[in-house]
Amino acid sequence: MRAGHGAKGHNLVDRVKHRAYVRDMTDGPHDLDATGLLCPLPVLKARKRLKALASGEALRMRADDPAAIVDVPHFCAEAGHELLSTEDDGTVQTYLIRKG
Repeated sequence: MRAGHGAKGHNLVDRVKHRAYVRDMTDGPHDLDATGLLCPLPVLKARKRLKALASGEALRMRADDPAAIVDVPHFCAEAGHELLSTEDDGTVQTYLIRKG
């Protein structure tokens, strides 16, 4: 094995870059599973989780309450948060919310 290389043949720079890459993948939005909860609980849970986040951080919320389709965008507009995306897979909606 050459000097400066680990057991897998990666040098220190490669290992540091890999750690940064893995960290970037795991530092994504915070997650909230609100499936099974009915109005107004998904929005109340999102409000509580967003309160703990810093401005600009994102929360990914999954919900299956039909009212959430209206409630979540309304909540974001009223509370000053940005609804970045909404996905609907037929049974569960996923909302990506950036704290304002």
